[in-house]
Amino acid sequence: MWTRVFSRLASPAVQRSACASRPRRTPRGPEWAQAPLPSPLPSLHLREQQSLSSVSHPQVQHLVRSVRALNEERMVEVEWEDGGCSLYPFTWLRDNCQCPLCTLDSAQARKLLLSNVDINTGVDAVELTSDGHVSVVWPEKHTSVFKADWLKRRCFSAAARRALQEEFFLNERVYWDATLQMPTADFHEVLHDDKAALAWLLALRRVGIVYLRGAPAEEGQVARLVERIGYLRLTFYGHTWHVKDKPMANNVAYTSGMLIAHTDYPALHFAPGVQFLHCISQAAEGGESQVVDGFHMAEQLRKEDPEAFRILTSTLVDFTDTGEDYCDFMLQSKKCIIDVDLEGRVKGINYNNATRDSVLDLPVDQVQPFYRALRTYVDIMTRPENMVTYRMESGDLVTFDNSRLLHGRKSYVSNPDRVRHLEGVYLDWDEVMSRLRILRKSVHGNA
Repeated sequence: MWTRVFSRLASPAVQRSACASRPRRTPRGPEWAQAPLPSPLPSLHLREQQSLSSVSHPQVQHLVRSVRALNEERMVEVEWEDGGCSLYPFTWLRDNCQCPLCTLDSAQARKLLLSNVDINTGVDAVELTSDGHVSVVWPEKHTSVFKADWLKRRCFSAAARRALQEEFFLNERVYWDATLQMPTADFHEVLHDDKAALAWLLALRRVGIVYLRGAPAEEGQVARLVERIGYLRLTFYGHTWHVKDKPMANNVAYTSGMLIAHTDYPALHFAPGVQFLHCISQAAEGGESQVVDGFHMAEQLRKEDPEAFRILTSTLVDFTDTGEDYCDFMLQSKKCIIDVDLEGRVKGINYNNATRDSVLDLPVDQVQPFYRALRTYVDIMTRPENMVTYRMESGDLVTFDNSRLLHGRKSYVSNPDRVRHLEGVYLDWDEVMSRLRILRKSVHGNA
């Protein structure tokens, strides 16, 4: 049963089959808002559930049946052997000519300057070559040749565009609540096996959190794991940082008290996308970790209190962080608590009660509605049925999406003979997605 679910996670939501003969509008916010929420994820051990990464998308050779110029519409129409057709605007084709004069093939980078493109160009001739490519001759007598697969991949139909964007960015998410049994992986397998690493990153993207076991209980392991992906992100707390209670703490995390669920670093305009935490030693009593799916909670808020959702997606809140660590810092940013994209889909959470500034840049009559909205969201997040609680032990390592998950911990008893010590590191989603695409190509032979 669950194999089908995980197979769906590893593949694009929409197959790029026959394209519509005319462009169609993409549905916007209301349809998304009314869509059912994803189901919570069941238990998944990445070594056992290889279907997360083993579903290969075989390359299908697309063949062109016919091609013609639609001069009035200023488009080239391609009819496919497997049915359907695709439309490509003249200007787009000229801008994306793949010849050596227009494209540096070794870098897949455009050399042609837009200032040298006639954006109202016509075509002199369009034909299907003997080897199945599409040839276009332009008025300046320049010839562009496009492979069928290259064109099919870039079809402008709504279904094809959605599928390609899903392939690029893996935007689908699996939402969860307290019933989540966290996806797990073996630390050494992830370091040394591409399939295990790909499964880990796919689950990290889809689910938002993956638990790794078996790391040595010593400093430096988070850096090894990040280097499997790319490079460490330097912040004002250093390349890596150590969570343990300290005298004159410059961060509430460096105390033995409870930490409520939060995202890290909203005081930065570009907060880290991903966080790794490695347990070197655990407290004898207390210190259990807690996480909540901020995206799932945002959708619950949208359903239960649309006005509160509107306020938290449209009100800029000040965050601040001041102190000295790797170097001295004085940060200030403005962010919405819930970020949404142009279609109204939740794409990020920014919430840290400790660094939420006392400055509230709002008209006075909007202050109380803002507090009511924020309190409603916090109450949803702290419902027992939404919170996952787990206890890290020496050698355990948790990796999670800092733009989606809110994490915290219970208070613990500080003991000089048994210090609670976690080492952490940040990186960004750009590095993670880059490595995921490279691993996907390495494992499956295609992007």
